[in-house]
Amino acid sequence: MLSPAPSPPAWSPEFCTRPEILGTFGVVASTHWLASGVAMAVLERGGNAFDAACAAGFTLQVVEPHLNGPGGDCPIILHSAATGTQEVICGQGVAPAAASIAHFEQLDLDLVPGTGLLPAVVPGSFDAWLTMLERHGSWRLADVLAFAIGYAERGFPLVPRISATISRIAPLFTAEWPSSAATFLPGGTVPAPGSLFRNPDLAATYARILRESSGGSREQEIARARALWYQGFVAEAVGRFYESELIDTSNRRHRGLLTAQDFAEWRATIEAPLAYDYGRHRLLKCGPWSQGGAFLQTLALLKGLDLAAMDPVGADFVHTVVEAQKLAFADREAFYGDPTFATVPMDVLLSDAYNAERRDLIGEAASHALRPGTIAGHAGWVDHEAALREAGNLANLGAGEPTVARLGAIGGDTCHVDVIDRLGNMVAATPSGGWLQSSPVVPGTGFPITTRGQMFWLKPGLPNSLAPRKRPRTTLSPALCLRDGRPWMAFGTPGGEQQDQWACAMFLRMVHHGLDIQQAIDAPGFHTEHWPSSFWPRSARPGRVVIESRFGEDVAEALRARGHALEVGPPWNEGRLSAARSEGGLLKAGANARGMQGYAVGR
Repeated sequence: MLSPAPSPPAWSPEFCTRPEILGTFGVVASTHWLASGVAMAVLERGGNAFDAACAAGFTLQVVEPHLNGPGGDCPIILHSAATGTQEVICGQGVAPAAASIAHFEQLDLDLVPGTGLLPAVVPGSFDAWLTMLERHGSWRLADVLAFAIGYAERGFPLVPRISATISRIAPLFTAEWPSSAATFLPGGTVPAPGSLFRNPDLAATYARILRESSGGSREQEIARARALWYQGFVAEAVGRFYESELIDTSNRRHRGLLTAQDFAEWRATIEAPLAYDYGRHRLLKCGPWSQGGAFLQTLALLKGLDLAAMDPVGADFVHTVVEAQKLAFADREAFYGDPTFATVPMDVLLSDAYNAERRDLIGEAASHALRPGTIAGHAGWVDHEAALREAGNLANLGAGEPTVARLGAIGGDTCHVDVIDRLGNMVAATPSGGWLQSSPVVPGTGFPITTRGQMFWLKPGLPNSLAPRKRPRTTLSPALCLRDGRPWMAFGTPGGEQQDQWACAMFLRMVHHGLDIQQAIDAPGFHTEHWPSSFWPRSARPGRVVIESRFGEDVAEALRARGHALEVGPPWNEGRLSAARSEGGLLKAGANARGMQGYAVGR
């Protein structure tokens, strides 16, 4: 009798879902093949990385409306070859002037709703893209927008997740949000996966902007387009609509707070990135209005540990990284917020002395406690009620279909795009918000508005407490990395709380285990849900770790033995990573196979 063939290993770096892209002219990686193709087309036609990223970004708004939209948010990190410098463009808009804790108390709300009109902040994506195009691009806005307008006007093929999202939320659209039904339920039916979907109102919005801004220099056209959006007909349409009362996750109808004046008083800002040195590498992230610093804190905690000696898909690696992330994200909860409103002690949080002390908290057993550090002059409050809130909401929402398709509370996700051109320019951008399922379409525009305000706390005195004109602390977190002082890699991922978990594991596997981009993306993924979520209903699952089944049962048993509340998920469900790298005269790129949308291209 023949012996059964031995089982294949759970994962091997010798086999990848696709090749790592290698080239010398330019590379692109994004969460949708159409956006990657658009960006590469721009490079082929003589545009630079900034032109290409803008065109891809506007395309993503059209072809991934469940993940981002024109009314969303967009942080960008870039490297300019012309100046040899890196900068952050903050496309995270601010709370309306009328948004205050007192106002929500009058409404008898202790959390900002996750959907509807109340959680809206000024949508920052449009100005972020235009700011980059104006400062660093070479194309006119009409050329950059042509791709997005074409897909909105003539149609694009729907990926299955868009159809599934619309199907789940269709009862809410029909009963409560008719403007969304008019846009996303053509003919009153859910559009089928793979069918051509058009958004003529969005095409008309962008066409009008181009028509009314045309003439003069490239910079003059961009300035007029910005004015049309933030001081003209777009802002006016939003302001009128947000005087309505519509249902949200509180199961009540509320009037919006966002006004045309809120639009007029906001602009995207240019900022220096946060930076942390990790061996040969300098990691660059957005400021503490994002969660990006938690990635850097994780590195600071791991700096004294021998990760290279650990199996990159072994229990020791997963345990060690997760325990460091629990500490870093506890500090996110305690100390991060908009630094124009709160003093955020990033110098202490990234210091060797602070992290040496915190590193001693990483033990052999899993911690189930939320343990922020102690910093003089900072209260360090964290929400220890989040686990109870999780239990309550599972009881309320876990069985059957709650009122009107969960009132839109099915969650949104994010997009990402990385570009490197032949000149050495680099862009990493993570557009998100304005999800079709989370807020109603503004009539006549073709798009909804970001609900990022749900990330504020309604408890006074915290770094992330709600205040007028304040940025909510976002999960959006693109990254750049320098190696030996030279720009090396642009990378990022969708995933909310998971963004700086998945991206950190990918980076560590590259640095300590020599994996290339595609190998590191394809390697089995994991995340923890230990701390309070940034999203409504702000719940937590202490000790919970989710791993892909490709890790194997031996790894799962070892993690359970260490006390992790382990969940073994599907084999390909953790991560939506992409990255582009410049190394040794070559340009490299890789994209995620999970979800069957991500794509890398180059030559």
